[in-house]
Amino acid sequence: QVQLVESGGGLVQAGAVLRLSCAASRRTIGNYAMAWFRQAPGKERMFVAAISWTGENTYYEDSVRGRATISREFGKNTIHLQMNGLKPEDTAVYFCAGRPRGSNYRNGEEYEYWGRGTQVTVSS
Repeated sequence: QVQLVESGGGLVQAGAVLRLSCAASRRTIGNYAMAWFRQAPGKERMFVAAISWTGENTYYEDSVRGRATISREFGKNTIHLQMNGLKPEDTAVYFCAGRPRGSNYRNGEEYEYWGRGTQVTVSS
């Protein structure tokens, strides 16, 4: 079992920068594809970004492309999501997820492991 714990969320003003982190324990995620999803109040969980197990390939949802960067630190068993130019519509709980295998990075059902989330609130 992999345990994922997110951190780095908070209350910020529009235009701010946040760096979310997801630390894995109990097992290495070095060969896992990892992703971030988010869920706003009253809405379904949505894909935000994903990174392949090698770190060579990254994928982004259209609304964050150009503002978000997903990365991984193999030595620390950690991934990050840096969000620039935050907007009020980015307000959500952000979840980290991981999977050892799959075909569609954007499909949350393919991810086996999930963190509990970190709240990001962007004020206008």
